[in-house]
Amino acid sequence: MRIITWNCNMAYRKKAKYVLALTPDIVIIPECEHPDNLKWDAYTKIPTDICWEGMNINKGLGVFSYSNYKFEMLDEYNPDIKTIIPIRIKNKKKEFILFAVWANNNADAGYQYVGQIWKAIHFYDKILSANNIIFIGDLNSNTIWDKPKRQHNHTAVVKMFQERNIFSVYHKHFNQIQGREEHSTLYMYRHNDKTYHIDYCFASSEFCNRLKDVQIGGYDNWIKFSDHMPLIVDFK
Repeated sequence: MRIITWNCNMAYRKKAKYVLALTPDIVIIPECEHPDNLKWDAYTKIPTDICWEGMNINKGLGVFSYSNYKFEMLDEYNPDIKTIIPIRIKNKKKEFILFAVWANNNADAGYQYVGQIWKAIHFYDKILSANNIIFIGDLNSNTIWDKPKRQHNHTAVVKMFQERNIFSVYHKHFNQIQGREEHSTLYMYRHNDKTYHIDYCFASSEFCNRLKDVQIGGYDNWIKFSDHMPLIVDFK
């Protein structure tokens, strides 16, 4: 199973073919237009299922299946935590819970970015206690921006995930330390000297035990499309 998250910097309809060349089963796309605006060209594969949430029809959070996986938004979904969508994903053989993430709520003072993740962990605590969780997307956070007196900083969020046996697959695969990542997922203003790691896939130990590969798209291949690089995760 291959899952990709990529903040596409809007206009996914024009860029989907580049992600599809990576043969994903499921794709999480922050800054994606509303499905009504997704007019595919004749050469682009049509998704088999779509879930979308957002307040701006040009810039929301889209989740796409390009396989036999089907989506069902959980009844527990809290639209006040923006934008984090809990989705039951299933086919005939498997079922798991995926939280698609674009952490971005400017209206929630003091909790705009990583604060939304912190709130989600508390609100969805019972769901996160299961061993079939994938929490993936643009978290807009990193330990380098921790404010020590703030209880909802990135380090606190990572610790809360670990207490629930949920771990960053990138950091496991590459044996990296939070805040000292060798690979960047964001090139601010598309400059290759302003780089950060802010896109993540956290997964339950069940998935971590079946982790096959983690890749991050290269700057030269992707910068023409977005300031973010795709994060590509393969599970056995």
